[in-house]
Amino acid sequence: MQVTETLSQGLKREYDIFLPASDLAEKLNGQLAELRVKAQIKGFRPGKVPVEHLRKIYGKSVMADVVQEAIAKANKQIVDDNKLRLAREPKVELSDDKSAIDAALEARGDLRFKVALELLPTFEIGDFSQIELERMTVDVEDADLASAIERLADGRRTFAAKAEGATAETRDRVTVDFEGKIDGVPFEGGEGRDIEVLIGSNTFIPGFEDQLLGAAAGEKRVVRATFPETYAVRNLAGKTAEFEVAVKAVAAPEPFAIDDEYAKGLGIESLDKLKDMIRGQIATDYARHARDKVKRQLLDKLDALYVFELPEGLVDQEFGGIWAQVLQEQTASGRSFADENTTEEAARADYRRIAERRVRLGLLLAEVGTRAEVKIAEEEMTQALIARARQFPGQEKQVWDFYRSNQQALAELRAPIFEEKVVDHILGLAKITERKVDKAELLKPLEDDLPKPAAESATPAAATEAVQPAAEPTTASDALEPAGETAENPASA
Repeated sequence: MQVTETLSQGLKREYDIFLPASDLAEKLNGQLAELRVKAQIKGFRPGKVPVEHLRKIYGKSVMADVVQEAIAKANKQIVDDNKLRLAREPKVELSDDKSAIDAALEARGDLRFKVALELLPTFEIGDFSQIELERMTVDVEDADLASAIERLADGRRTFAAKAEGATAETRDRVTVDFEGKIDGVPFEGGEGRDIEVLIGSNTFIPGFEDQLLGAAAGEKRVVRATFPETYAVRNLAGKTAEFEVAVKAVAAPEPFAIDDEYAKGLGIESLDKLKDMIRGQIATDYARHARDKVKRQLLDKLDALYVFELPEGLVDQEFGGIWAQVLQEQTASGRSFADENTTEEAARADYRRIAERRVRLGLLLAEVGTRAEVKIAEEEMTQALIARARQFPGQEKQVWDFYRSNQQALAELRAPIFEEKVVDHILGLAKITERKVDKAELLKPLEDDLPKPAAESATPAAATEAVQPAAEPTTASDALEPAGETAENPASA
């Protein structure tokens, strides 16, 4: 086998591979000789089938295996001899000359092919102790705790109809029919019947509940409310809707004691224990939001600090995934680039930059993780797999079996775990100061580069795999319930 380098430019390498017909014939004969011992062909005793007869029957299929083996061997030789670190699988290009290929498959002619490689970049890892970050902290206020307990109690609270003519107050439950329109046009999921609205629960989009204060049964109102800019149903985000609301009933909460007996009904020893548990849950939620924001700061700083050549193939792959998501979102929402005050060309350029950022950060984190010998324990993978399976009730076993038998899917599950562990490693080295803020500032959504709400993941699976050691509204009621990071309820916050 003769290997000749024909291109060495940046991260790209290309090689011409030449395998003479004599070598092909030798390999073919060796394969046929092995086959002869095992072949059972009618009319011949075992082990007595003439090689020429086997060549006529199996020659091309055996030769195809020989060629595949030669390609694999050439790829390995190139990587090993040159100590290359590949960004992606080698791209093999055979000759366009069909007669030459046919001749090679019959061991009558030489085999020539090209191999194109793309390498991982090399770069220096700096001193992460020089990176300065800020972590927000928020105290769990008594009002937050009381509100959480009230919301928990709402699930067990009973209501009694108020007297005729009585109006709705905060914490009352109002039963309504509604029909929503945007610019006079009804929208999908914007109609509901017998929807129960608990005023003051902040369950619905901002302004909807407040505009039902003072309403009485039998009354009709027009409620105007604006969907949040971060609303999951993108064709509704930022839009102002008018809801024609018919109030059918108003009910007041009946007395409900939130005490030790109530806590025991929930399986908790006492009300104090319940408060401690809920306070801990709120603190955990605040800590998660704080970490998300510290991570974003870190990724922004790393993106600014590290500039190196990127494998074009990885960027193309990442951009392709993002762009498909953009087009899918447009199809679902009916919006165009013009609706977003941009053009397709400008959008492509913006999302290309996003792809480059994600690949750069992915390669950086993967390299840092490798050098720091970050490992993912089997137990961590098992827990992640259990969590994924639970997302598909009734299909847990199928999901489990799918991941266990699909290495690529398992790698995609492993990638975010690896990323978070590497981020934690870097955060442990960086200088982090704490700043106390109010809840509103902490919970303010991160601005995301991508077209739908999602926490940023810096590491494309392909980039991680390249360096890491082997080892995501159909009913009327949807229109008026909360929609955080899902698209369940068009009228909710």
